[in-house]
Amino acid sequence: MRPGEADNSGHSGVSAYHAVEHKVLREGRRRSAQHPPLNILKDFFLQMYNGANTAGEVDPRLDEKGGVKNDNLRPVLDRDGPVPFGDYLSYAARQREHEDLGSVANTSEKGGSGTSLPYPELTADEAERLNARRALRSAGWWAVFYLITTDILGPSNAPYALSQVGYVPGIILYTVMGIMACYTGLLLWYLFLKLDSDLYPVKTYSDLVERIFGRAARHCVNILQSVQLIVNVGTICLSNGQSLSQISKGHLCFAVCIVIWAFVGMAIGQIRTLKNFSWLANSAVWMNLLIIFMSMGFVAHSPPNYAAAEAAYGITQGPIVTEAFVSLPLANKVNGIMNMVFAYGGAMIFPEMLAEMRRPWDFWKGMVCAQALIFTAYLMYGIFVYHYQGQYVLGIAYQGVSKYSWQTIGNVFGLITGIIAAGLYGNIGIKVAYYNIIEGLFNGPPLTSKPGRVIWTGMVALYWSLAFIVGAAIPQVQTISGLVAAVCIMQFTYTFPPLMIFGYLVLRDGRDSRGVFHMGQGLSAGGTKWVLFKWANFILFLAALSLACLGMYGSGTAISDTFKTSQATSFGCLPPV
Repeated sequence: MRPGEADNSGHSGVSAYHAVEHKVLREGRRRSAQHPPLNILKDFFLQMYNGANTAGEVDPRLDEKGGVKNDNLRPVLDRDGPVPFGDYLSYAARQREHEDLGSVANTSEKGGSGTSLPYPELTADEAERLNARRALRSAGWWAVFYLITTDILGPSNAPYALSQVGYVPGIILYTVMGIMACYTGLLLWYLFLKLDSDLYPVKTYSDLVERIFGRAARHCVNILQSVQLIVNVGTICLSNGQSLSQISKGHLCFAVCIVIWAFVGMAIGQIRTLKNFSWLANSAVWMNLLIIFMSMGFVAHSPPNYAAAEAAYGITQGPIVTEAFVSLPLANKVNGIMNMVFAYGGAMIFPEMLAEMRRPWDFWKGMVCAQALIFTAYLMYGIFVYHYQGQYVLGIAYQGVSKYSWQTIGNVFGLITGIIAAGLYGNIGIKVAYYNIIEGLFNGPPLTSKPGRVIWTGMVALYWSLAFIVGAAIPQVQTISGLVAAVCIMQFTYTFPPLMIFGYLVLRDGRDSRGVFHMGQGLSAGGTKWVLFKWANFILFLAALSLACLGMYGSGTAISDTFKTSQATSFGCLPPV
């Protein structure tokens, strides 16, 4: 049922929502007051999923004014205390059975009362709240495909990654990492299907983690998500500052170039509704594709930007060298591998996408197709640019052409897509932080009020100030990208999913007939195949964690080495390219 369509009980989807909105908000504040420290960073990335309805329909997660519906941030049931693991499993099984029968599709597409629920034990109020939330699930698998490619597509660092390892390791690593990213994405999909229900919805990555490992693990994941979001925005400020510096031909102090984009972000951050961002986000993917194809044409008809390469790496002009295997220090190679990880960094928002789907079972179609497209785009673009520019490729590939007019075209489009992405990340992060810290923890004013506006403005300034510090302190796109990949992206894509499936299977197999958990039984029960599967995933977790630690070492060393050769310094005026 879409918002605004009448159901058989005489309520519309929007009316049903507004009928319970105030009750939900009051209950949410009560629970936040009881457990304030536990709600500070709750669901930080919930609203990352934006623009799901690609056919031009109204986003069902927004109210008439374009604001985020707070009901999506609250639990459906008013239940105190921890939920038994068996309840998650049983309700999820009933939910999947209900979806298989087509009731959810009929309710969302044709309109209906939504009373044919698999939960007869619900009170009238709980059933109404559940129906309101169910109406928000409207995305199909094509929307998932679109969103993953929109979030990730932009392979400007792929040539640099190949230049650090060579053709053969680069192709092999992109392929293996793509296959493993697809596998871990399927693990997240499987866990969602087994643990999500309308009564106990999984809305974020941290929801999945909490149901398996507890609330402390949830807080760790939330903090890691927050770090990644801030560093991503800081990296965008840095790359936009680098573009502006090239456009000005170095006549503008580089730190000032970054400050300018921090102020632009503060101005854009005053937009408080996601609705005003949706069409910009949808257009960004097409501009990214335009940058890819234009820069390939420019690179094929222009020598490398030798001056920028000397400023960035300290290498002088000479013959272009491309190698099957590159002889570079280990730290450089590891940093290159961490830049490859960026291609598969969308796993953190997979649960958010699944939470918006009408039929979550179909998620695998969109995810697999998106990963295949991303793998092809990154690898082909990386090989093409590396072939023409060799060791002179830059961390932002389209800045590596020597002709100023062509540089400027790529930089202008890059500025537009960069500020759109940064604005979206900032809006989402600040908004959810406001709901959980200001309204939830401190019982502050609503975001739509005048005092809320003042507080929002201060939070925007603080957020973008932190992003400026990140970008200006480490003015090296290629190394800071590797660092955030090692610290954050590696965990969400490669490290956590195998550990989560291991923990889930141990919990599932370790319960006796009374629901009491026994660790020994959980580790050894389930049959030979399941036991092997458990321990294979645990070994994969250890391998991914080892690679992440190696990536942190390599990226940290690369940052130190680059400062020795690059002309750029922290908060300095000389640009890195």
